[in-house]
Amino acid sequence: MKFSIITPSYNQGRFLQDCIESVLAQKGVDFEHIITDAGSTDETLDVLKRYPHLKWTSEPDKGMSDGINKGFLQATGDWLMWLNCDDFLLPESLAKVAEFIKKNPQAQIVHGDCSYIKEDKTFIRRKYDTPVDQWDLLFVGCIIPSTSAFYHRKIVESGELLDIHYKNCMDWEYYLRLWRRGFQYAYLPEELAHFRWYEDSTTQKNWQRMIDEGFRCQRQHIDEVGLPKYFKSSFILKVLCKFFQFRRVCKRLIVHGRLR
Repeated sequence: MKFSIITPSYNQGRFLQDCIESVLAQKGVDFEHIITDAGSTDETLDVLKRYPHLKWTSEPDKGMSDGINKGFLQATGDWLMWLNCDDFLLPESLAKVAEFIKKNPQAQIVHGDCSYIKEDKTFIRRKYDTPVDQWDLLFVGCIIPSTSAFYHRKIVESGELLDIHYKNCMDWEYYLRLWRRGFQYAYLPEELAHFRWYEDSTTQKNWQRMIDEGFRCQRQHIDEVGLPKYFKSSFILKVLCKFFQFRRVCKRLIVHGRLR
């Protein structure tokens, strides 16, 4: 079993070494690390040149989704994931995923837990996930951390790539679309990665755009699955979000013995 780790990059060279080293430290598994840089002007290229094992390009692209898609199309692994350049894997994460896949051969998307950290790696909290279904994904939000999600290569081979029109919620739209296409999700209750949460991160800088894209993503899925149009009301979506958030708390209590 081989993993392909795709890292989109643009002017975040100060974090890149942590990301690369975290992948390089994975033991007992076969992997390749593909970095698609969008033409960085900081120290990124100097960092990349220090690691001869990397497969990397540096050229303008149409945004983060486009960069990830380029990596997906270059990948030769059996399982693919994207790891943002300011995030990093924890030791033995790939080995844990490989073992889980062997025991769950029906899985086509595997997702685990991550922890949020500050820019300087100060721990914030662990995000304890749960098994998901279409309704969790639709009404609660992008609840699967992309930095600890893995995709069977048959997904990409079937033509399913990220929608480049989404700049922030590309992962949420992807999860919902893959659910519609019938791909099987499986939850691994292990902490697999650290996700940096800081003022200049893409998530923080583009909060309003993320909210707007989120509503667009939900309404698109509602149309695709043929739900009544009143589900697209902002009020209805907010009420359903509260209900399914409570349901996830109950599931978390069952899986992890904790409310949060």
